[in-house]
Amino acid sequence: MHPKDEARSYSISELAKEFDVTTRSIRFYEDQGLLTPTRQGQTRIYSRQDKVRLKLTLRGKRLGFSLADIRELFDLYDADKSSRTQLRSMLSLIEEKRQTLNQQLEDIKMVLLELDAAKQRCQHSLQQLTKEES
Repeated sequence: MHPKDEARSYSISELAKEFDVTTRSIRFYEDQGLLTPTRQGQTRIYSRQDKVRLKLTLRGKRLGFSLADIRELFDLYDADKSSRTQLRSMLSLIEEKRQTLNQQLEDIKMVLLELDAAKQRCQHSLQQLTKEES
């Protein structure tokens, strides 16, 4: 990466446009401690690190991580530059999320079976009513 890219800064509107989120969402992530822009007067100036954290925050949300989980990972990374602790925590969070999703998948399968059975009962009853009317 070119050193100039490392020093690049971004406005809130640039990040909002790039990631297709509202500026209000970005300010909310800032309030939650996920982003730490500098300020020039009232203007927020976001660093490359803020941009990466916004990207990771949005990805984490899509994967079902809470903002608290994401903040914890950022805090761990900041405290342990080797990222060993962060990686272990991430593995733990991933395993928890996998277990939750697998349980939800099983629940969805059961609901689908129940819906299929209800559909068959409805179709059977409708056929019976149709025969009785004929």
